[in-house]
Amino acid sequence: MRIVLFTGKGGVGKSTIAAGTAALAAAEGHRTLVLSTDAAHSLADAFGAPAGSEPSEVSPGLFVQQVDAQLRFEQSWAEIQAYLLRVLDVAGVDPVAAEELAVIPGAEEVLALLELRAQAQCGEWDVIIVDCAPTAETLRLLALPEALGWYMERVFPVERRIVKALGPMLSRAAKMPMPEDSVFGAIERLHAELDEVHGLLTGPDSSVRVVLTPESVVLAEARRSYTMLSLFGYRVDGVVVNRIFPEDGSDDWRAGWVLAQKHVLGQVSESFAGLPLWRSVYRTAEPIGVEALTELAREVYADCDPLAVPEGNGPFRVTRTGSGAVLHLALPHVTRDDVDLARHGDELVVSVGSYRRLLTLPPGLGRHRVAGARMAQGELQVRFEEGTS
Repeated sequence: MRIVLFTGKGGVGKSTIAAGTAALAAAEGHRTLVLSTDAAHSLADAFGAPAGSEPSEVSPGLFVQQVDAQLRFEQSWAEIQAYLLRVLDVAGVDPVAAEELAVIPGAEEVLALLELRAQAQCGEWDVIIVDCAPTAETLRLLALPEALGWYMERVFPVERRIVKALGPMLSRAAKMPMPEDSVFGAIERLHAELDEVHGLLTGPDSSVRVVLTPESVVLAEARRSYTMLSLFGYRVDGVVVNRIFPEDGSDDWRAGWVLAQKHVLGQVSESFAGLPLWRSVYRTAEPIGVEALTELAREVYADCDPLAVPEGNGPFRVTRTGSGAVLHLALPHVTRDDVDLARHGDELVVSVGSYRRLLTLPPGLGRHRVAGARMAQGELQVRFEEGTS
């Protein structure tokens, strides 16, 4: 099963390109689901058809779904929500305000991941296209599984043992209800499911596609998203440049835009060298409906297969040397001064700007010491040699 996630700065036409790709996949005979995790939920508008919290068929073989965060929260996290409401009640919070506060920040992103997992496991689809939230939200979404994994492995077991041993005493002292075992069980299930999501999205059949318009500000954000997606181990398989002005020379205003876009398009080619680059010209009418979206996608991808599985090992790999090994992590558009590196036990902490990844080392590398690191050809290379770390 092929999974393609579309992301990009808000307003670049990401939902339209995602919808077009899904429509083309269905037209070529693939049973296709296009899933929206963007709170704006523009898919229904793009298809000109209603879309709800369950997959609905908009044309033969093409289904649309928009994640209902509140509904999924009530279905999946009832134990957690009930506990939070009890705590807020004891604290004297108004019941109406408590209902709002009991929705955990980031719940929409979490539930979108869980819904994607459920659809991937149901066995009904050949292709799943994901219309992601704008770039910043997408990066938080995709960084979540590993971040929660660190908490579950390092902190959660200690918290659970403390509450189990000292719960009644802590409850009396703090005059607050302690979480019951069912709450801890719900968190454990959440972690296990998110761990499956991470494996699914970093697997060989999944990739992320960046959509942008030929504008300097948009390109700068697209470059950063390429870097951060690679940092967290997600494979970027191509870039779609949308809303390119055709060179018809009809007036000075349009000619100015053509000239400005041509300059940025040159930078796009340099910024994403080695990746497929697809172009979509500004159209005379907004593509709405399955037929118009399919036509758009055919023009964008031309003779390329939009569902081709990307080649290579992805952004993370390990190569062996005579004295140890080298860890390779692709970090495009990053210099050595942009990277902070630290070693804590069997974890390598890689920081780029405001983003940090705690990379659990493979068992073989955990027993080796870090002998050096460098940035070369767009990737971080960390050299390990035998001996104590």
